[in-house]
Amino acid sequence: MLEVKPRFQSFEEYLSYDDGTDKFYELFNGELIEISPKPGTNVQIANYLLLIFASIIGINRVRGYGLELEVRGEPRNRYPELTIIREEHIQQLAKRNTIRLSMLPPLLVIEVVSPGELQRDRDFIAKRSQYQDCGIPEYWIIDPETKTILVLQLTDKSYTEVGNFSGNDLVISPQFTQLSLKTSQIFASLNQD
Repeated sequence: MLEVKPRFQSFEEYLSYDDGTDKFYELFNGELIEISPKPGTNVQIANYLLLIFASIIGINRVRGYGLELEVRGEPRNRYPELTIIREEHIQQLAKRNTIRLSMLPPLLVIEVVSPGELQRDRDFIAKRSQYQDCGIPEYWIIDPETKTILVLQLTDKSYTEVGNFSGNDLVISPQFTQLSLKTSQIFASLNQD
């Protein structure tokens, strides 16, 4: 039997769709593309940072994988590993965990690079451009392969590099100055049981 995939004319139409599963999809040219599960390394890094940020700003403003961001371009949505949301987002996201373009952008988005050249390009080029276009003030790209953290800050509608941190460098966050975290601590979390 031939399975007919739904097509969507708008993001609003997509938002009303429910296939009865817990799957995540990107909306690409009106079609749903199922997203593969994240590698365990990505999840470990994101969970470690979730705990760090929750201790600083509280658990309600830290969202792990599953928060959906509406973006311009293709695909029309992204699911970052970790997102720091604004206070007003807590109530806005109560029914659906989606930050729309009509809402204020989140304060920080963190992506962990998955293995493969396509994934590297997606995080370093495509997502960077989309998040910049959405006005997200800070974007981190964590690369487990090179054990580096690239921190970008939105300045005059363009991302500028705050730093590309490695080893025992302290990660500098323009918005979360109380953060006291070495790059090596993030990657050491992968070796803990």
